Amino acid sequence: MALDIGIDLGTANIIITVSGKGIVLSEPSVVAYDRKKKAVVAVGTEAYKMIGRTPEYIVAVRPLKDGVISDNDMTQAMIKEFIRMVNGGFMMKPRVVLCVPSSVTDVERRAVVEAALSAGARKVYLIEEPIAALIGAGIDISKPNGTMVVDIGGGTADVAIVSFNGIVASRSVKMAGNKFDGAIIRHITQKYKILIGEKTAEKAKMEIANVYDPDGSKKMIVRGRHLLRGLPESIEITDIDIDEAIHENAMEIVEQVKLVLETAPPELVGDILSNGITLTGGGALLGGLAELISANVGAPCFVADKPIECVARGVDVAFKMSNELLDGFEQVQLYGFR
Repeated sequence: MALDIGIDLGTANIIITVSGKGIVLSEPSVVAYDRKKKAVVAVGTEAYKMIGRTPEYIVAVRPLKDGVISDNDMTQAMIKEFIRMVNGGFMMKPRVVLCVPSSVTDVERRAVVEAALSAGARKVYLIEEPIAALIGAGIDISKPNGTMVVDIGGGTADVAIVSFNGIVASRSVKMAGNKFDGAIIRHITQKYKILIGEKTAEKAKMEIANVYDPDGSKKMIVRGRHLLRGLPESIEITDIDIDEAIHENAMEIVEQVKLVLETAPPELVGDILSNGITLTGGGALLGGLAELISANVGAPCFVADKPIECVARGVDVAFKMSNELLDGFEQVQLYGFR
């Protein structure tokens, strides 16, 4: 039996599914590379632990930036290693379906496809993230009935209206988890003169963020280096601090939702008022985001069940639906990529 592997190649996390088994691997999209030995030291969780803690000849990098490949060699090494982990050492070349943001260019598509082919794929298919996210959220997209999805990952936020297995209107903006983390680091640096790390910012975002109605009740201690004294220091921050840091970024996603609605046919906008807006991806867990979108757009908004896994679950189902899906699913061989 041919092995079918689905890869949700995210900026922050990579989730892999295998036909018949569902999700088999979920790890951070990080590679640790030894410059002296010219070899990959670790991928995934092991490499993530090394970020900011390695000697200078070992680099721990995220080879994907803003939803697309920024370092080709590292991405190929990472995909190859992950495929080897789930393939169990079998020599059989798998069919691979990969997820891409809806606004990805042809050059970026080619980079993703070539990375998978060089990692040992027999055939490569691409599926657009909004389509995969809705399928994974358990929503039937085959009817001529408008459904809206906001898929917020680590690098991009994809906003799309899907009807009859195809994308009717969509926008993709490079405003997502990593940008939120960066905004928190900058805000804490400016306000308290304390430099915190990427992991600390991410932890604060996940634990105490509230972008709708922060009241100072959620608190946490963060540790970092005081910029003036150069010494370690810890301070208490609240959900108000996090809101001050990322509210503008959250509103950027709200604006994209409005812009997609402005370009959509009126019939479909009516459908969205009754069906609501589905939030998927890791960014869907940002405290108060669903309420913020609903209050500004006027349509109900809800977070999908297990939002981080939605795209991967959709990718897993996509093989069975490849004949029905319209513009959201491409057999790359037809596009002359070799």
